[in-house]
Amino acid sequence: MPDLYLGFAARPAGDWRKVFSINGLGLAANNPIFLAWLPWKLKQFETMFRLVVMEYRCVATSVAGFVQQLVSCYLPHGYWFYVSGIVPMNKDPLTVDLKLLERYGIAISRQSRARRKAAGNANVHYLRYQRRFLLLATHGHHPFFDDEDQNIRDARNVPIRFAGYSISVAPGGFKPKSSTNGALVRDTKWRVRVQIDKEWYSGLKAYLVDVALHRSAGGLAAELYSLPFEPYAPVRRQLLNLIRYINQRREPARLEPVGFDAIRYRRRIVKPFERVSSADNEILVAADESDQEFSSEGALLRATRPLY
Repeated sequence: MPDLYLGFAARPAGDWRKVFSINGLGLAANNPIFLAWLPWKLKQFETMFRLVVMEYRCVATSVAGFVQQLVSCYLPHGYWFYVSGIVPMNKDPLTVDLKLLERYGIAISRQSRARRKAAGNANVHYLRYQRRFLLLATHGHHPFFDDEDQNIRDARNVPIRFAGYSISVAPGGFKPKSSTNGALVRDTKWRVRVQIDKEWYSGLKAYLVDVALHRSAGGLAAELYSLPFEPYAPVRRQLLNLIRYINQRREPARLEPVGFDAIRYRRRIVKPFERVSSADNEILVAADESDQEFSSEGALLRATRPLY
């Protein structure tokens, strides 16, 4: 019997047919147990091989990296349909990763994604941080839409809530006047919008307004600067409004106002899938965002439910 090889999409360097032949693996070509077992495991082997060789990376190592990958690489390219889930505590996240990547054929090359798109088929991406994961898909035909029919949400209608962020896709509003000779021109493109979740923002506003008369301007500025949110444009506007609310509260008492330099104006660019120190990754994701609250010192408390 001639050597059999595993038909992977990505080929390793060297004589790959010999490496992955039955004889190359040290297995007898006429072994009936192996020949019966091979078809069942072929697809799983293919997925594992692609993960190793093609380096399909899907496990973010920080909240900032998870959000950055989502809003910079996936949502802008039409991955609007999503399913959000949490890996159960009694399951290994890596096992779940492999299962989902295999089921939906996610670990494929860019060329394969382009061919699928041209044929009218959808593409799917997978992203996980700790035990929280997202499956994201584009328009088109795909088993994902059949299997997850009842759970699929559209980011244009239902924002993705993650670690205090609310991430959605919306029309862009108006184009910059500098590009339209001062005229008001509608931006018809869909844009990714990242802001602080409404519940988080309401709690943060109530707390800061309440302590505005009992903290120094420097103390309030330090609390604002240490908030665990990257300053995307909508987030910056929300934080600037918080400073205005604080100063409105302090003005009648003739207290020193908080300066607008109390917040960051440039977000950090991170490598989503590389390890970070614990100091750079302080905020954790809770199973239920309704459990989030604020301490008397103003720092965000980690949720009382299991952290994901």
